[in-house]
Amino acid sequence: MQKIFRFAVALVLAGGAGLSAFGAQAEVQTKTIEYKDGDTVLKGVLAWDDAMSGKQPGVLVVHEWWGLNDYAKSRAEALAKEGYVAFALDMYGDDKVTEHGKEAGEWMKQITSNIEAWQARAQAGLDVLKAQDNVDGGKVAAIGYCFGGATVMQMAYAGADVQAVVSFHGSLPPAPETVTSIKPQVLVAHGRDDAFIPAERIDAFQKGLDRTNANWEMMIFSGARHAFTNPDAGDYGMDNLQYNETADKRSWSAMLEVFGETLK
Repeated sequence: MQKIFRFAVALVLAGGAGLSAFGAQAEVQTKTIEYKDGDTVLKGVLAWDDAMSGKQPGVLVVHEWWGLNDYAKSRAEALAKEGYVAFALDMYGDDKVTEHGKEAGEWMKQITSNIEAWQARAQAGLDVLKAQDNVDGGKVAAIGYCFGGATVMQMAYAGADVQAVVSFHGSLPPAPETVTSIKPQVLVAHGRDDAFIPAERIDAFQKGLDRTNANWEMMIFSGARHAFTNPDAGDYGMDNLQYNETADKRSWSAMLEVFGETLK
């Protein structure tokens, strides 16, 4: 059954000062953009507010391991309501979207098994975002959820030209020893009760950030499990997936603060 993600959640998340600044005039537009990474055809979704003129800061959105589904697209639209041009990239190609954990895990493993190719696939999406006429290429961030959170960290490790990266319930890959510096500001939102991420990995991840002199902050939410930002997380039939409204709203607000410091 195809899930229909709650648009109301996106409205709540995009509310407050950001939404009121644009008021009723805000008209979010979206379009699908086809692009390639080597021979692989990818299809991402661009979202922007057509009431705004000139070049705007850009945000790359990297989906969960399920693929580029409606949830990832809704996050891009919520960012557009905040005055950013957002591009929800496609890490899989071939219109791959699933609701089955085994299949999602296989697709994710195909990407993550080759780190350089993984980073290049993400860079291809970043290139699309920066190529847009309404994007200020010097003011760009990348955010990701689950697999996407690990992906934006890999972008930071690879030296991608972004001012900030934000990982929501990501898998927290530690920085390789070959990485000696991390330039973008790093925000990590993590659920204390996320059974996918052992304490040893959190420790190695944080030590890697310290070793590279990264400017980083990590928010740990008690009672939050994996996928805590996704309102339909509980529908996938996996015990460790659960929405947490408090963690969702607070991590989104923290992200906007970081963007206020780095992009505007």
